[in-house]
Amino acid sequence: MTASTTSPHAVTFVLVTVFLDMVGFGIIMPVLPALIREVGHMEIADAARIGGWLFFAFSITQFLFGPTLGNLSDAIGRRPMLLLAVFGLFIDYVLMSLAPNLFWLFVGRAFAGLCGASYVIANAYIADVTRPEERAQAFGKIGAAFGLGFVIGPALGGMLGEYGARVPFYAAAAISALNLIYGFFVLPESLGRQNRRAFEWARANPLGTFKVFRTYQGVVPLSLVMFVYFFASSVYPAIWPFWGVAKFGWNPWLIGVSLAAFGIITAVFQGALTGPAVARWGESKVALIGLVSSVIAAIGYGLAPGLLVVVIFLVIHGPEGFVHPMLTAIMSKAVPENAQGELQGGISSIMSVSMLVGTVFFSQVFAIFMAPGAPVVSPDMAFYIAAGLLLLTTVLFVSVRKKMAG
Repeated sequence: MTASTTSPHAVTFVLVTVFLDMVGFGIIMPVLPALIREVGHMEIADAARIGGWLFFAFSITQFLFGPTLGNLSDAIGRRPMLLLAVFGLFIDYVLMSLAPNLFWLFVGRAFAGLCGASYVIANAYIADVTRPEERAQAFGKIGAAFGLGFVIGPALGGMLGEYGARVPFYAAAAISALNLIYGFFVLPESLGRQNRRAFEWARANPLGTFKVFRTYQGVVPLSLVMFVYFFASSVYPAIWPFWGVAKFGWNPWLIGVSLAAFGIITAVFQGALTGPAVARWGESKVALIGLVSSVIAAIGYGLAPGLLVVVIFLVIHGPEGFVHPMLTAIMSKAVPENAQGELQGGISSIMSVSMLVGTVFFSQVFAIFMAPGAPVVSPDMAFYIAAGLLLLTTVLFVSVRKKMAG
């Protein structure tokens, strides 16, 4: 299957897969603070630290193996690697639902990262079946699937969390199992044998991938922009549920509602507005709009006195959903068709390493400024630091695009 013979059914299969995976992921977020506190017998500040290290366990294995998965998909096809990713999530949720202690929580997260998140292969799949000029909109649809998954997942997780911190994990495991069965029977292969290339270990590791990036004009500078961006935006998975509990006393249901609201807003911007925005302003300006909104939103959350103001800034935050699809689309145009899987694996590694470092960093910042002996006791300091880093990202992006245009 190639871009010239695009099947809308194939794209639908991938979007549904990503959507269901994100439902499974989002369903656990509202109860993660409660589960860590239950298993580890600790207070909210220490639970936030552990939450950051759990994300680290997922991201470090994904960083190490993401390029391998991307390169394998270039060699043997997208379908088997996408199914492997879904299977990894299933095992993760089973382990976390049964975990008797913190050690098994870490095992589950590491296993999920080892198998890789489905979006890596999903993006390569989309690149296979869309023309280069259509990819920004197509990647926006992938983002919309993420957003819709976060609408249903956290809301469902918040409701199920009322029956116990482990119940959402059972539901997530069941969703992943159904997704695996669905994909096995209906997902076609997208990469024709004539477009495959031999697997090379030298290109299938993070450092090898970054060396290959240097052969494509503009990819390395944009990789730096992407690194700083994901580092800064990792403040949200690092502290959002813990911040909601510490600042506003949110229960799992309210955490789920806040995440679901952000999912709706993200889906609207990425799914409905990406295409018109790119057609009107172009990829670079749309990415810049998203970066500016991210700076304003991060400051706004820190200043928010209650849920109503948080909701207002969630709307302002919406255009940030443009950033990842736009950067991915710009970078995808700089590499040949037979290296799209390699590119997506490299992007996965950038995303993973930046977020693994960023999540640990922001969770530690949160814990430090929530400790009784801190110079300033505040749950908001991590958001202010993130805002400064997002401003730096904006400046870097403008500089890189000027150099590429020149």
